[in-house]
Amino acid sequence: MNSIPSSEVLIIGAGPAGLMLANILGMYGRSVTVLEARDELIDYPRGVGLDDESLRTIQTVGLVDTVLPHTAPQHIMRLVNGSGKTIMINNPQTREFGWDRKHAFIQPEVDKALYAGLAQYPNINVHFGHLVEDVIEDAAGVTAIARVTNADGTETEHRFSAQYLVGCEGGKSPTRKRMGVSFEGDSPSTRWLVVDVDNDPLGTPNVFLGADPKRPYVSIGLPHAVRRWEFMLHDHEDESVVTSKEWVAEMLKDHVPDPHNLSYIRRRVFTHHGRVAGSFRKGRQLIAGDAAHLMPVWMGQGWNSGMRDATNLGWKLTSVLTGTAGEDILDTYTSERKDHAKAMVDLSMTLGSVIKITNPLAVAARDAASSVLNLFPSAKSYFSDMRFKPMPRYTAGVLADPTTQASGTAAAKLTSKLIPVKTANRKVSPVGVQFPQPRVNSQLDENLLLDDVIGNWWTVLVWGNDPKDVLPAHSIKALEALGAKLVALVPETQREWAQEHMSEDVLVLGDHTGAVKKWFDERPTPMIFLRPDRFVAGACLHQHGPATLQAILDSMGSAADHSPSKAQDSALAV
Repeated sequence: MNSIPSSEVLIIGAGPAGLMLANILGMYGRSVTVLEARDELIDYPRGVGLDDESLRTIQTVGLVDTVLPHTAPQHIMRLVNGSGKTIMINNPQTREFGWDRKHAFIQPEVDKALYAGLAQYPNINVHFGHLVEDVIEDAAGVTAIARVTNADGTETEHRFSAQYLVGCEGGKSPTRKRMGVSFEGDSPSTRWLVVDVDNDPLGTPNVFLGADPKRPYVSIGLPHAVRRWEFMLHDHEDESVVTSKEWVAEMLKDHVPDPHNLSYIRRRVFTHHGRVAGSFRKGRQLIAGDAAHLMPVWMGQGWNSGMRDATNLGWKLTSVLTGTAGEDILDTYTSERKDHAKAMVDLSMTLGSVIKITNPLAVAARDAASSVLNLFPSAKSYFSDMRFKPMPRYTAGVLADPTTQASGTAAAKLTSKLIPVKTANRKVSPVGVQFPQPRVNSQLDENLLLDDVIGNWWTVLVWGNDPKDVLPAHSIKALEALGAKLVALVPETQREWAQEHMSEDVLVLGDHTGAVKKWFDERPTPMIFLRPDRFVAGACLHQHGPATLQAILDSMGSAADHSPSKAQDSALAV
């Protein structure tokens, strides 16, 4: 038995969620050990859709330039009926978060980029061929017992200790089972055949969801000249038969001029699952990615949901490890992520049920309804702009209510009777949602994405004013202890003046497009407390700033007020 030097966090599973979480923790200077049962990363295609939210996280950890070559932006989806008629188009145009909303991608290549990114962090160690068979947890931490098969066939037991363990081992997660939490949902019996080929014989980009009652299908153009098809299988069709070249060629005869001359990457049968764990944390063990939720492929949200988990959890683990937050902040990982994961599962299941309709009368009704809806611009844009996709909105967690300044909660609407609120264009609160990523000018450069300028930790954004002029000294001291960056956003015409007259340690950014001013014009919240994951923890008028900040700190169980020297040391690490 070998004992390895301890680390702060153990991650089990070198899949996308585990790799991204390791990158985030590495970026914050934390020590991490990743244990993977396989001898190498999975090298066959799986996920094919990458959202703007995920790309924003990839941008944060500095890997966007290595990931983009394996993506195709503006991935348009067309839902077509059995006659090949388009009944719905999904083509969102927004770049709200700094990137196109939808990208196709080659998962093995992007996962490799995430793995390669870990090499820059000396405190991150990845061990392949380590099968974790048991975990011992006590008040001080966790110990994972892993079995390693040596080159000569003998086996060795290795023990790895850490303060926390995160299971990212997929849908059959042993960590989730050890935690004893439920995994509720459905696993429909419907099977699908997935076929990936090189040298795309069609060459058309984008996605076609074939709602054909005879046999629903999917056809997807991917980067690197890869084409994917998926076909729904009938109950009587045997797996050993449907994966043969002859059977696949028969399936593809209506899709490809010559289905017998293809370069196959894989032919594989799979079943969709729609499940969410009852809790994402128990004690010192947590779960992320498919270990926490499984969802059908229709919305392309499995990989992206794992990225959201890592983005939410990474800064919270860092906050606990550095003393800027109490351990209870880890419970907000479940309260913030579970409901959205379930919403994505439910939407994916619903879309799948629309595509899989085989009853002729139901098919006719669906196609007729879509034709009518397409006559109405508002209904048509609802689908085209992807507004049916539930965006994350946190109502309980690391938040402060924008009206009452209550800690740990945030109503979706502003209800204050103050004139600035009553007269605002939008009464929907920005608290609990992701802040947009506009382009701005700084003293050093122009037309920069916001996140590249403000860094990767807490930020206070104030429109048109110096944060130090509108917050009292005790609030500034608490923000310094938290390691927060103070930012003034001003019209580009005022940037030079602001740089001369505002505090030296306040970052001044110029709004040269007008997008930032428009955002603040429509919302009576000129002060934003931005979390490291780019979600808004608090938004308020200036005079509510101190109370809002204190509510946020209370929701973190923050140690910042009580141990400023420790928190300031922590800020240096991030």
